[in-house]
Amino acid sequence: MFGRRKKSDAADGDGAAGEAGQVAEGVSTGDETEQDEPQRTNLPPAPRPDGPWDISEVREPGEGRVDLGGIFVPGVEGMELRVEVAGDAIVAATVVLRDSAVQLQAFAAPKREGIWGEVREEIASGITQQGGVIDEVEGPLGWELRAQVPVQLPDGKGGVQVVRFVGVDGPRWFLRGVISGQGAVQPEAAGLLEQILRDTVIVRGDGPMAPRDPIVLKLPDDAQMVAEGGVKEENQEESRFSGGMGQLARGPEITEVR
Repeated sequence: MFGRRKKSDAADGDGAAGEAGQVAEGVSTGDETEQDEPQRTNLPPAPRPDGPWDISEVREPGEGRVDLGGIFVPGVEGMELRVEVAGDAIVAATVVLRDSAVQLQAFAAPKREGIWGEVREEIASGITQQGGVIDEVEGPLGWELRAQVPVQLPDGKGGVQVVRFVGVDGPRWFLRGVISGQGAVQPEAAGLLEQILRDTVIVRGDGPMAPRDPIVLKLPDDAQMVAEGGVKEENQEESRFSGGMGQLARGPEITEVR
């Protein structure tokens, strides 16, 4: 089901971003696909005139962005930035802005073809198997999935959560965004989250990586992880996270396929 959780290790990680090398969980494998079922063709990455950007396309990636190693996340007044861990690796970042959030996660991809079409099918399959409802629509960021997912509420009753899955294929990388909260249901609340995704810079690196391996992130130099809540800033007055940037915090505040 969809739920909030902290990624721990491979034994715990059966969620969408939990195990290394996987973009979505709870989905059928190729062996389970019937022979006559149509398959989506993976097309070359489309142009990205408005981003997100490859590191080779940006002269000053750290200008106005938080350096997380594998990605540079735009800084926005009033936002809170949280990181998500799988074992000892940081694999995702979540920007929380008022009552909305967007989770950002980058993966390695083949050199000559994108994987977002294929990933959309897998996510949709996993959600419908859980009893959820999926709409595939062309949104402001291209083709996306808008999901209505059955969840258990804190009082034990059943409910439905609306989540948007967006994705962009780049040169040898794929960036996935998961928008939740008001940004998933109100276009006026989603605009700034969409712009954050567009202005994100991805650092794939030159080393060999298998397609769908997550691009590992790191904490900024002036922040350190603390056990209970998140990242403790070493110097609040001089830190780039002071003021409107909020704090880095450990643990996701985003829903995802488990």
